[in-house]
Amino acid sequence: MTSYTLPAAASRPASAPKTAYLITSGDLRESANTAGWATQAALEASVTGVFNDFGWNVIRAFDVDPETGHGYISSQRMGMEVFKNIPTDAPLIVAIANWQYSHHVLAGLRTHEGPILTTANFAPDWPGLVGLLGLNAGLTKMGKPYSTTWSVDFSDDWFKTTIKEWIETGTITHDSSHVRELPALPDSPEKQLGEALAAQLRDEKAIIGVFDEGCMGMYNAIFDDELLNQTGIYKERLSQSALYAEMLEVKDAEADAAYDWLIDHGMTFRYGEDGTTELTREQVQWQMKMYIAALRIADDFGLDAVGIQYQQGLKDLVPASDLAEGILNSTERPPVTSRDGSRVLHEGRAFPHFNEADEGVAVDALVTDRVWRAMGLVPDNTLHDVRWGEEYDGQFVWAYEISGSVPASHLGGWDKAEGWRQGHVFFPAGGATLNGVSMPGEVVLSRVFIADGILQADIFRASVVELPKEETRRRKAATNEEWPLAHVVLHGVSRDQFMARHKANHAQLVYAPDAETADKALIAKAAMFGGMGIKVNLIGDVAI
Repeated sequence: MTSYTLPAAASRPASAPKTAYLITSGDLRESANTAGWATQAALEASVTGVFNDFGWNVIRAFDVDPETGHGYISSQRMGMEVFKNIPTDAPLIVAIANWQYSHHVLAGLRTHEGPILTTANFAPDWPGLVGLLGLNAGLTKMGKPYSTTWSVDFSDDWFKTTIKEWIETGTITHDSSHVRELPALPDSPEKQLGEALAAQLRDEKAIIGVFDEGCMGMYNAIFDDELLNQTGIYKERLSQSALYAEMLEVKDAEADAAYDWLIDHGMTFRYGEDGTTELTREQVQWQMKMYIAALRIADDFGLDAVGIQYQQGLKDLVPASDLAEGILNSTERPPVTSRDGSRVLHEGRAFPHFNEADEGVAVDALVTDRVWRAMGLVPDNTLHDVRWGEEYDGQFVWAYEISGSVPASHLGGWDKAEGWRQGHVFFPAGGATLNGVSMPGEVVLSRVFIADGILQADIFRASVVELPKEETRRRKAATNEEWPLAHVVLHGVSRDQFMARHKANHAQLVYAPDAETADKALIAKAAMFGGMGIKVNLIGDVAI
C-alpha cells in the first residue's frame, strides 16, 4: 500500500481562563498605518486596562514590527499567519482606532469559534468608529456572531458595563427599540409609484459598472450576483486600467471646457505651487479627464450607474477621483459629448456614481435617482462616511463626511464649492475634493446591506442643520477640513442605537424640499425597495 507524508496538524496554544486575545486590522497603505499607530497603541492600552480591572488578562496576538514601527495586520496573508497563534475557542478582541481593511482578518474571523468583540474609539481625528462599522457590516454579511462596543475615552460606565457583560456572557445586548419592519403600506400615490418603478426595474433591468470590486477592503460592499440580480440589477465588471486608458484619449480642450464650466458657475480652487503637497491646475485637469472618461465608458456599456474604486491602483497613476465623482452626482454639471461629438451624454441629468465601488450605495443611488426624478424632485444623492459626532446645544449632531461623491447642490450650488487638495499621505498624485458645508434641510437616509443571507434596507429620516461658523470650523479642523461636511441630526435615533444597528460605514443621503415631501418620498422609496424583493426596516421616527 502506498504511503504519503501527511501535513502536520496545526499546533495552536491552548486557551486559558479569563484570557482574551487582541488583534487589530490595519490599512493597506503603510503611510496610514505608521501615522495612526500612536492612537492605536493608546486605545489598546485603555481597553486592556478595563479588562485587567475585571481580573482578565489580554494577550496581544502578535508583536509590533520593528521595521515598520507599527502593530497592524497589514495584509490578508499576515492575518492568516497571526490567527495560527490564537486558540480557536479563545475570546477575541478586535480593537480599532483607524480605517481597517476587513479582508485582512476575514479568514481568521470566519473560522474562529470563540466569542468575538469589536471595539473602537469614538474620535474625530483617527476614526476607529468608521472602521468598526465597516468590519461589523462584514461580520453581519458572513453571518458571524459578534458583539460590539465603543467609547470616547474608555473610562465611562457604559463602556465598562458592556465589557463586563461580554466577559460574563460572551455577548452584548444593545437597545433596538428604534427598529421595526416595514408594515403593509396603505394605498397611496407614493406606494403605487414605488411599486411601479420596482416592476419596471425588474422587467427592463439595469447595469451598474464597477471599476474593480473590493475597494478599501470592504467585504460588506460586494453584493453577490445571486442576490443582486433578483432586484433587476446586474453588474458590468470593469478594469481601472480601462478608465485610465480612456482618460489618455480625452483631449485637453475637452477637459479645459469642463473646467471652465465649473469656474463660470462659481467653483473656486485652492492652488499652490508644490504638487507633492498642494493642489495644482494639472491635477484638476486629470480629474476633468476622469469625469469625461467615466461618462464615455458608461455610454459604451449602457450603464445606469458607475463606481470608481477611489484609491487603490489609480492613486499611483493619477489624482484622486473625488471631484469627478461629485460632478457626476450633480444634475447641473459640465456637458460631455460622445466621442464623435454627436450626442450630449445624459443631458440635464445626474449620473449616479457610487463612491468606493460600494455596491450597497449603487443599489441605493439607483433607486433614489429613479424615485426622486419620478416625483419631480432633485435626485442628487451621495453616500457619507459616518465620521463622528458630538452634542451641540442639547442635541447630538453627527459629522457626516466623504471626500468624493457629494454633489454641489448639497452645498447650495457650485458657487459654494471649493476644491481643496486631497491629503498627500493617502494621495501622492493629489487632486481636488469637492469641499463645502451641506445646506440645512430635510433628508432621507438609508443603507442597503446583506444580513441573514438577504438584501435589506434600513431607511430613516434626518435633518441637516446649520451650526455656527466657529463650531463648523472646529468640526472640520478636528476631522478632515478638506472634505465636505454635513451636520446631521437623526430623528428618533440616539448615538449608541445608531452605532449598534448600522451595517456599514456609509449612509446614503438625499434632500427633499420639506418634511412632508421627505416623508412621502420615503414611502415611495420603501415601496420600491420592497417591490425589488429587498427587506425594508424603518429606523427611528418615520411617518409610516
